Amino acid sequence: MTPSPARAVLPIEPGGMFFDTNILIYAQDRADPFKQLRAQATMDAAIKADRLVISTQVMQEFYAVAVRKRWMTPAQAHSLLVRLAEHTVVPASADSVLRGVALQQREQLSIWDALVVQAALDARCSVLFSEDLQEGRRYDSAAVGGPELRVINPFNVPAPVQGLAVHEAPVPYGAVAKQRRTGRLGKRAVPRA
Repeated sequence: MTPSPARAVLPIEPGGMFFDTNILIYAQDRADPFKQLRAQATMDAAIKADRLVISTQVMQEFYAVAVRKRWMTPAQAHSLLVRLAEHTVVPASADSVLRGVALQQREQLSIWDALVVQAALDARCSVLFSEDLQEGRRYDSAAVGGPELRVINPFNVPAPVQGLAVHEAPVPYGAVAKQRRTGRLGKRAVPRA
């Protein structure tokens, strides 16, 4: 039996697998079943391989969004963060923030994206799962003795199953929430199992 496109799992690569906040958010957001299942499957694969990595920034952002959007109660969000904290969590320090600011200036990223990339580099990750950052972008982590970091958007579906996937361009989770509030969210094709 062929897995559904949403349940298709990306190959596990050596090194840590860093998850940006948006992937954690989509794993909890029932409004987009395709993205929810894909985010969950990707996170499950990283957990099974003992390669899931997040940062304290990702934890803070996730809690703020999940509670503010009422996708989870504060207690539920806290409980999930406790489970995620059992894996690798990159702490923020003055030095990591300064290196993130330098990365932001060099690479023309938002400061928040630069801090996520810097945390992934500091953890010597080989993959950074994010919908917001440029797919396929690579960052050199030679300065910290790690492998090259590659950005992967887990919602991009391989060509053979693209016809079964969502037929609209990806929309960042903040835009989806805004569309929900304004009533401009159209119906989406949902992949069949």
